[in-house]
Amino acid sequence: MRIATVGDNCMDVYVNLGNRAFPGGNPVNVAVYLARLGEHPSYLGVVGDDEHGVRLREAVAAKGVDVSRVRTLPGKTAVSTIKLVEGQRVFGDYEEGVMADFRLDEEDRAFLRGFDLVHTGIWGMVERDLPELHRRGPLISFDFADKYDHEILGIALPHVDYAFFAAEEDTPFVRDLICRAQARGPRVAVATLGANGSLAWDGKEFTPFGIVPVEVVDNMGAGDSYIAGFMRGVLLGEPLARCMALGAENASVTLTTLGAW
Repeated sequence: MRIATVGDNCMDVYVNLGNRAFPGGNPVNVAVYLARLGEHPSYLGVVGDDEHGVRLREAVAAKGVDVSRVRTLPGKTAVSTIKLVEGQRVFGDYEEGVMADFRLDEEDRAFLRGFDLVHTGIWGMVERDLPELHRRGPLISFDFADKYDHEILGIALPHVDYAFFAAEEDTPFVRDLICRAQARGPRVAVATLGANGSLAWDGKEFTPFGIVPVEVVDNMGAGDSYIAGFMRGVLLGEPLARCMALGAENASVTLTTLGAW
């Protein structure tokens, strides 16, 4: 199966761990987790011409991800500051750096049209490219995180097959959220619920799934690894509940490591 992820990347800098920096960003993480599952994904994005940019590109490539479409621009690679509190990430400042100037060019769009699945997210800068990509054939998965009212929902949802949101528990609000999201275009809308598992809506019924219990070291990237496992299940033709199980299994591995990967 041919899978590409596209959009944002960053270095996650843990301020209470001596400013240790780990590569991350939703599309980057999803690609790395797919490689961990035995796939050979491609990642498209842009890094700065600084030390972080060199390290990020090399680290992603070392995990088995194709980075041939990663561009380097003059400037700083995006940085997100993190504080780790009892295994839970607490986000601080975010410096977008050269990601602010990232846009797909025609060669990028032609490249992406050859994939079975293209994954991106709300900070990926490609939401306006989705209509053409979707029309050309690839499945589109999209991480909307916890931005429930962002204007990008209106732009992206009609051209997304699998929509993912982040929440904390199964509530009437979350059920209404994924119902409304799915009604705007996706085949399935999923809410990842942290320690409370996940919930999916396919337009007919809700499907809940629990977690795979582990001792949590750092929850950074857990949702991204869930998406990777879930979407690999979709491409393998697995039923919805099995896709959710594959997502939870993949997330449980990520929870036991410091940094996203």
